Amino acid sequence: MYDTRLWDVLRDWKTPDYEWVDLSFEVSAETPHLVEFPPLTHSPVLNYAEHDCIVDLYSVVSQYGTHVDPPVHFIPGGRTLDQIGLYEMAYPLCVVDVTDKVSENSDYGLCVADIEEWESKYGRIPDGAFVAMRTGWSETPPDRYNGLDENGVNHNPGWTDEVLKFLIEERGIGAIGHEPSDTDTGESIRTRGWATEKYYLGFDKIQIEMLRNLDRLPPVGAIIFCTFPRIKGGMGFTARCFAIFPK
Repeated sequence: MYDTRLWDVLRDWKTPDYEWVDLSFEVSAETPHLVEFPPLTHSPVLNYAEHDCIVDLYSVVSQYGTHVDPPVHFIPGGRTLDQIGLYEMAYPLCVVDVTDKVSENSDYGLCVADIEEWESKYGRIPDGAFVAMRTGWSETPPDRYNGLDENGVNHNPGWTDEVLKFLIEERGIGAIGHEPSDTDTGESIRTRGWATEKYYLGFDKIQIEMLRNLDRLPPVGAIIFCTFPRIKGGMGFTARCFAIFPK
């Protein structure tokens, strides 16, 4: 006999007792993206009139909208998309909310004290967890999503090296994600470039940038699925991420 317990799990997940939340921006020319990158374009290849079906050619940069960054994005010789294991596409999800602090300081960096405060309320972050930093940044208009002020200076929330070291070495997390387009705070970008992102990817883990709808998730109890193409040698790509949790 074959074991069909997972069918029962999936059947339960698709009942009204569970919530499914899309965590990705839809992909179009209007999708928020780095100002240095061109917007998505597409042109027809096949059409109904001549071919009885439609096929389009899409042109888009690898890190566009909600996207995955594998280690190779910053680490020469690091793993590429085709080398990311399937088990790295699903995690228990912990959402750390620092929206109040970001509203007072757009350059706020998540710190160890924030994790300790979160754990005092919700318990220890489990081994292999995906830690998502909720900042409210996904509500930022596309033309200001990069956090650039009128002088072209970065101002956006992010992570600190110290909290990443703590989460990886002391909590054994599996991956991180955030709403802004950068891992680094605006202050870090201004003084060190993308040093924090390089530091994190040096631990041989993936991250998801430009998440949305984190406000619809509980702090604990959800599972996140991070899906993306298996591109040979891929240094990143638009991702479709979603979370499931009991109501």
